[in-house]
Amino acid sequence: MKVLVTGTAGFIGSHLALRLLERGDEVVGIDNLNDYYDVTLKQARLARFADHPGYTHVHADLADRDAVEAMFAKHRPQRVVNLAAQAGVRYAAQNPHVYVGSNVTGFLHVLEGCRHHGVEHLVFASTSSIYGANTAMPFSEHSSTEHPLTLYAATKKANEQMAHSYAHLYGFPCTGLRFFTVYGPWGRPDMALFLFTRAILAGEPIKVFNHGRHRRSFTYIDDIVEGVIRTLDRPPASNAQWRGDAPDPATSGVAPYRIYNIGNEQPVELLRYIEVLEQELGRKAKMEMLPLQAGDVPDTEADVSDLVAGVGYKPEVSVEEGVARFVEWYRGYYGA
Repeated sequence: MKVLVTGTAGFIGSHLALRLLERGDEVVGIDNLNDYYDVTLKQARLARFADHPGYTHVHADLADRDAVEAMFAKHRPQRVVNLAAQAGVRYAAQNPHVYVGSNVTGFLHVLEGCRHHGVEHLVFASTSSIYGANTAMPFSEHSSTEHPLTLYAATKKANEQMAHSYAHLYGFPCTGLRFFTVYGPWGRPDMALFLFTRAILAGEPIKVFNHGRHRRSFTYIDDIVEGVIRTLDRPPASNAQWRGDAPDPATSGVAPYRIYNIGNEQPVELLRYIEVLEQELGRKAKMEMLPLQAGDVPDTEADVSDLVAGVGYKPEVSVEEGVARFVEWYRGYYGA
């Protein structure tokens, strides 16, 4: 199978591309290698599979309509996984136009490519941030997501709605995956685990928001990738029964469309997460206790019963195992 993966220099995209290549798929990857964070890390991720005979790289921005159209016309992928997006929840407050260009306009170009080139299935990244002001736990795909608290979450909400409209109008299956706090080797330097590790090793204080009392469904990267692949292999079918009176947000009633959570069902308090990191590093953290940041939610907890029913899988790597693997990678990569 030929799979287009957008964002292959990114954290999740690079892990996914490598797994697809290892199982024998042909992968076309697109990434603009922007400088939002360390470009050398992105290049190092790509270097793990750039010379693989099944991999083709396209250096382009999804916001470049002509480039995306040319890529679809030339490579004609059978299936697409859209992971490229401007990352960073809080960065959106500083650069909102960048977010809309990448996350909304860029996604439109992907949808158009799928529409015009017979793509069998589009899987796209959404986020647990989409639950916003919803406080009913655990977060369920069948609950309302009408009140996002950040622009980043709003762009992902837009992606879900755009995908549904295209699935309905043009009949190609679309599946959105709401990722919950992904971490692991080759992760993003702006994420908490990376920031904490760097600071603790340097003897510097770490900023602990909400006094460390909020909980997250921390989800290890291998669990995320397994969920993406299983979903990619199972396109949703359309439902001929019109349910316009009370449509289900997760399944639609008129389109080959589906939404799944991918997250660890066992949320962990941030202070425990830090404690596990301290144990792996063999050092205590100096903590600067701060209030909850604007736009953050106190807790996230994933309901993955639909993922289990739909693709037969749920994330299970514990934070103890996942953080240990991250620290091992970090020390090896940075010589720390």
